[in-house]
Amino acid sequence: MVAVTDTLDIPDAELSFTTSRSGGPGGQNVNKVSTRVTLLFDVDHSPSLNDEQRFLVRTRLSGRISREGVLRVIAQRHRTQLANKDDALRRFATLLRMALSEQEARIPVGVPEAVNERRLAAKRLRSRLKQDRSVGFDEDE
Repeated sequence: MVAVTDTLDIPDAELSFTTSRSGGPGGQNVNKVSTRVTLLFDVDHSPSLNDEQRFLVRTRLSGRISREGVLRVIAQRHRTQLANKDDALRRFATLLRMALSEQEARIPVGVPEAVNERRLAAKRLRSRLKQDRSVGFDEDE
């Protein structure tokens, strides 16, 4: 059972894991042992999520969800399969918690007048430097 929030727990039966060989450092062990863990969670058919939660997860985690509605979390940071499985579960719970949390409304803030004035003063200075650098040609020659 994965505890996501106080009111939402995902049963282990809804999660599936696959293993494969991990890349990166690790010597010869990397070529022999499947330590990379991929956690798969079917968002579209999960009985644990209601329609609103399903919509929030689908929209906020759209880059991680396949067309079939399966959320994938890959863990290959550690050298053991068990450590990577724990890491995948932890990251899965964090992702769902962030997707289901209430996002604070953004308060638009205007640009302070002093910032705008400093920007314009820097532009005037740069313009003056470039004008002073230009070579004047006499029309008589």
